Formats: sequence, C-alpha cells, structure tokens
Amino acid sequence: MAIIAAFALPLIILVFVLDLLRRKKLREKYAALWLIVGFLILILAWFPYLLGVAAGLLGVQVPSNLLFAISIVFLLGVLLHLSVEISEVEDETRTLAEEVAILRVQVEKLSCSQDNGSAASADQP
Repeated sequence: MAIIAAFALPLIILVFVLDLLRRKKLREKYAALWLIVGFLILILAWFPYLLGVAAGLLGVQVPSNLLFAISIVFLLGVLLHLSVEISEVEDETRTLAEEVAILRVQVEKLSCSQDNGSAASADQP
C-alpha cells in the first residue's frame, strides 16, 4: 500500500501541475519547480535505496529524517522565493498607484483649465 501511495502521490502532483499549467493558472517559472519536485519524488519512489545511500553519505541514521529535513529546507526556500515575489509585486503596485495619482491630478488640472477657458470664451462677445 505504501509503495502504491509513493507512486500515486507524485503522479497526482505532476498531473495537477500540468493541468494548472495548461489552464494558465500557474506560470511556467513556478511550474518548473513543482515538476522537478514531482520527478524527484517519483525517482525516490522508484529507487528507494537512493535515499538510504544519501542518508549514509550525509551521516543521517534514519533516511526518513533526511527526507523530512530536505522537505523543510525546500519549503523554506519556496517561502523565501514567494516572499521576494510578493515584495516585488507590492513595489510595482505602489509605483503604479503613484503614477495613476499623478496622472489623475494632471487630468483634473487640464479639465479645470479647459472649463475656465471655455467659460472665458463664452463670456467674450
């Protein structure tokens, strides 16, 4: 049962990511990351001894602890990346809001000057 789940989970992730990519709900730069993770999990499910070999090389006694540590580091990396992306989008949004405010003031000034000009020309015979 665990072997079936080990194969089914990465396949579900891969299909889900590809479907999100097909429906344009997920951008390519984010999809690549999840596709790589899905393929790595699939490789570890296909060759489970690789995790034991890696744990032995790194001096980790229980291979599942290595998997948890890698997962935590990966998730921290994803969180950091998303924080950077949110910060960039926030800066762009603030810049755009400032530009819109400046343009709005300029449009109001032009509108007022046109109203004053048309009122002045209407007063002159």
